[in-house]
Amino acid sequence: MAKTLPYGQCALRTALNTLQRAGHLRRGREHLTADSGCTRWITRSWFSRTARDDDWWAAFTRGDVPRESAQPPDRPRSTRSRAHILLAALGRTAPVLSLSEADCAALAPLVAEWFARGATDEAVLHALTSGLPTPVHHPAALLRKRLTTKLPPQPAPRPPLRVLECAKCGTPGRPEALPGGVCGTCRAKTDPTRPTAPLSAVAVRTRAAEIRSAMIDRRDRTLT
Repeated sequence: MAKTLPYGQCALRTALNTLQRAGHLRRGREHLTADSGCTRWITRSWFSRTARDDDWWAAFTRGDVPRESAQPPDRPRSTRSRAHILLAALGRTAPVLSLSEADCAALAPLVAEWFARGATDEAVLHALTSGLPTPVHHPAALLRKRLTTKLPPQPAPRPPLRVLECAKCGTPGRPEALPGGVCGTCRAKTDPTRPTAPLSAVAVRTRAAEIRSAMIDRRDRTLT
């Protein structure tokens, strides 16, 4: 950010810490699984336009926040979606299933629902092209029926794997151990008003004896 914005690192750090204390920002890591099956942890910065308290951020790490609140709004889709492209190219795999532009536009939402439920392009193609009757009189009607009757079930929701980190030292921890996004050790270092645990009577007497002994030794060295 400092390389692209006309502000220094200190100013940006102060601004980010202020946003975090106000409940707009949290930093941490999230576990992701790619389409290829590979998994990895990535660094995340989560921002909310609405200020949130620590309980809300704790629910967010568990995936309990409603989807429309936890994720940014969807970007406008291109004219030819993934579903539309698959349908338009269907005639290359099975010439009897060649569709018109209007048929592709009408069937695309049904294919998009398959994708939303985790189906791959190969799974959709197999469902649409295997065991075709001879002849195929109405390709669009046949595909609509198959897309409807063979629709896979909704996948079981999996909670996200998220870990919050202290904004100052980067130590990961449970949300309840990071109020305001800062761990207890860093809060103790930066809060001069934070009370410290009182010393026991034995510790006070021991420390006083050490100070007296040191003063006597210093006086004797001065006299000699």
